[in-house]
Amino acid sequence: MTRIAVVDYGAGNLVSIEQALVAAGADVVLARRPAALAEADGVVVPGVGAAGAAMARLRRRGLDDPIREWIAAGGPFLGICLGLQLLFEGSNEDGARTLGVLPGRTALLVGAPRLPHIGWNQVERVGAHPLFAGIAVDADFYFVHSYAAVPAPGAERMVLAHTTHGERFVSAVAQGSVAGVQFHPERSGRDGLRLLANFVGLVRSPGAAGSLDLPTTVAR
Repeated sequence: MTRIAVVDYGAGNLVSIEQALVAAGADVVLARRPAALAEADGVVVPGVGAAGAAMARLRRRGLDDPIREWIAAGGPFLGICLGLQLLFEGSNEDGARTLGVLPGRTALLVGAPRLPHIGWNQVERVGAHPLFAGIAVDADFYFVHSYAAVPAPGAERMVLAHTTHGERFVSAVAQGSVAGVQFHPERSGRDGLRLLANFVGLVRSPGAAGSLDLPTTVAR
């Protein structure tokens, strides 16, 4: 079976994610130590809360550098909510230095009618990617957050989707073997389960890391 390591660093309830991945045919291990990553075929980093506290927990468990090394080696990776934000270079929320895998920072949602942004909202795709196979280009997913990633100038090609809450923000990215979503697929019904199943399928297929690649334009 395809082994997916779900990184457990005390930053969220992992039960729903684990159940969804198991339903998709994965063998799920909760990774609390670096050794669990070495035995995995794919890695998922979920999370809620502040970036600084999350990075401190990753460092205490010795997981920050192994995650960077996993990504640098081309290992399939999915970041969910805070797990997406941690991929960037830093957070304006608390000044934290994050994983630095993708260029850009995390910033407060601009013009939001209320914060945090909680509930269902439309994910408007601007790029085609196998992670979203079988999912409508304007499907709704479930969000809980106040901050979102802002890619550095010139890095916009990584953006897969936007969502509007006040002003438009980035809600999905993909670059190389790395993908990330700001919403919670494990709480997003059929489409969310499909997205997690697609990730498992990408990990299982030969050359999965190569197929998690830069998006192409979606015809609308």
